[in-house]
Amino acid sequence: MRVVETIKNIWRIEDLRKRILTTIFFVLVYRLGSFVVIPGIDPSSLGKLQSQTSEGLLALLDMFSGGAFSHASIFALGIMPYISASIVMQLAAIAIPSMQKLQREGESGRRKINQWTRYLTVLILLLQAPTYLINLSVQLTAANAAMPSGFWFQLYATIILAAGSMFVLWLGERITDKGIGNGVSFIILIGIIARLPHALFAEFTSRLSNQAGGLVGFLFEIVFLLFVIAGAILLVQGTRKVPVQYAKRVVGNKQYGGARQYIPLKVNAANVMPIIFAQAIMFIPISIMGFAKKDAGFMHAFTDNTGFWYNFVFALLIILFTYFYTAITINPTQMADDLKRNNGFVPGIKPGKATKDYLDNIMDRITLPGALFLAIVAILPAFAQIFGVSSQFAQFFGGTSLLILVGVVLDTLQQIESHLLMRHYDGLLKSGRIKGRTGSVSAY
Repeated sequence: MRVVETIKNIWRIEDLRKRILTTIFFVLVYRLGSFVVIPGIDPSSLGKLQSQTSEGLLALLDMFSGGAFSHASIFALGIMPYISASIVMQLAAIAIPSMQKLQREGESGRRKINQWTRYLTVLILLLQAPTYLINLSVQLTAANAAMPSGFWFQLYATIILAAGSMFVLWLGERITDKGIGNGVSFIILIGIIARLPHALFAEFTSRLSNQAGGLVGFLFEIVFLLFVIAGAILLVQGTRKVPVQYAKRVVGNKQYGGARQYIPLKVNAANVMPIIFAQAIMFIPISIMGFAKKDAGFMHAFTDNTGFWYNFVFALLIILFTYFYTAITINPTQMADDLKRNNGFVPGIKPGKATKDYLDNIMDRITLPGALFLAIVAILPAFAQIFGVSSQFAQFFGGTSLLILVGVVLDTLQQIESHLLMRHYDGLLKSGRIKGRTGSVSAY
């Protein structure tokens, strides 16, 4: 069989074999650390916290940490503080001229930005860790469970949580350097996949025992999930190729240029950032209701994640944020200037402002379908719940988790295929090539 032959080819390449085994080792270390509870906390008293993380923002954090958040693990804060710091630095690089100058300095500027990102990560951890401990104390008190109190417990627990999160970041960097795939993205992928077997088994037993439809209904869910994954792959890989021609020039006895290339403009250039921004805004009504004494009907409509108004506003926010984030990350003016500087031009389009307007028009046309498709993918879990899918399993029918899962898997498979083709082996596919997503989760 072709699959067996491909696995044998992968195993024959010593460098690829070492990278895969190294990745597996680091993943095992991460998963083992996810079950190590903060010293002083009784693991049997965490049921209240686990029920709290079944939905909402905490459910998203718990999914990205692979359950470490709800288990009060030393890795409870996971990689998300680093992701938050990376997003802040990315936005700062757009708004602050000095940061833009650093980005243009090449490798030295990138190292300095990475260093500042780590400093900001530590600062975020020192703020998030005490907040997490306060929430944990409230939940354990409500469950009539004891939790150490006092300054020294808060101090060493904060240090442990911060150190655990930085260790997870170190594991991700080691996977990038010595393993396969983007390490930070891979850590998030493992956290998401870790929840899949339990959710799948729970949905299977639920269909067979309590709900109508039985095995046929479960098989229909699996088939629909496969279609959703196929749609997410199209969204992640969708590009509009703009042809570019470079003028010929002779230097000495050699001729340079003359090659015809293309600029790949992504249909979904914003990746999952619009969903993350929209989710953050949609959690504001939930937070207000937590402090308010009355359950207002207007506010209650925006706390029901399966309701019409919640999903309508959520989808609208995603479309708006897609345009906003695409506008600040894709700069047609800079692209046109770079082409002109390198003696490149789009066939039939004058260099300079005409090229900028041409690229701008293309981005306007492809962003709308990309934004609509992204909004549909984001609200699919709500539709899945309406049709009887459990909330845990419905999370895999769309949203941030599905897009990250698809993107990271494609990136990893692309790296494996590159190793195979470089050693003159067949790729993973019989025809065509796997196209990974440009960028990484940490760069969203």
